[in-house]
Amino acid sequence: MTIARADHISDLDTLPRMPAWVTSVRAETLEDVAFLSGAALNHLHLMLGREEVSHALLRDRLTLRAAAACVAFSGRPEREAELRNAVHLLRPGDLPGPAGEIYLAWRRAVERPVSIKALGRALPALEPGQIATWLDVGRGAPVTRAAMVLEAVLREAPRADVAGLILADAALAQALGWDHLVPLLAPGLKRADLRKQCDELRFACHRALISSAVEAVRLSTDLARRAAHLKAVAPKLRAKGAGDAVEMFLNRDAVAPSALPLPDRAARRLCDRLVDLGAVRELTGRDTFRLYGV
Repeated sequence: MTIARADHISDLDTLPRMPAWVTSVRAETLEDVAFLSGAALNHLHLMLGREEVSHALLRDRLTLRAAAACVAFSGRPEREAELRNAVHLLRPGDLPGPAGEIYLAWRRAVERPVSIKALGRALPALEPGQIATWLDVGRGAPVTRAAMVLEAVLREAPRADVAGLILADAALAQALGWDHLVPLLAPGLKRADLRKQCDELRFACHRALISSAVEAVRLSTDLARRAAHLKAVAPKLRAKGAGDAVEMFLNRDAVAPSALPLPDRAARRLCDRLVDLGAVRELTGRDTFRLYGV
């Protein structure tokens, strides 16, 4: 099994940190908030260029946050833990429920590179032509483009919050040259922001992206450290298939033992061993039907 050497942990000290002035300055005008969001997004862009950061793991964790925000917008009570359980513990033939469907839509949108086909898979109720039309609405700078897409979707379909936010993040990713959608807008917006228009909506989107980019950078650093520790302890694992299991943990927010490429009993033992080594955490707090993640 090929695993990165433990001495790569020291490389994490070189990860760029978000400048304090990005969050300490109070933006009063659209120009000011646009400058700050540009700085925050640029810093996140630099972070995403570092190989220490698992893009798939970061996107998966941000996807859960975005889904939880959308569920809250809809007035439902489910939060991140409930959403994680609803999707990751599904059995064949089970239905995820309305909140689980929102989470699944975000997961489908994020797991493949941004394209009309991938977005259509995430939003099957929309025609590909409609998706393309809405994405083409966006013009100008990245955040302006994302806000225009969000406004266009919600103008034509006022209840399509999830579709609007997914397409807005897709437009942002395209404008920034990112291969994959990175869920940023939903966690930073308030429910009332979705009814704003023009400059008010753009201001809200800039403000949302400042807070979300700051959180994404913080989360990137945290996940990079946790991933480095998992790689460092991986050579201690003797189970056949442990290398593939480690890769799953390095790329997913949550993993059920039944999803690992090991027999059931061996998978549970491996998860318990990783918890003992401080490499993964048990995420449900239950004795059965457990989930694990870095």
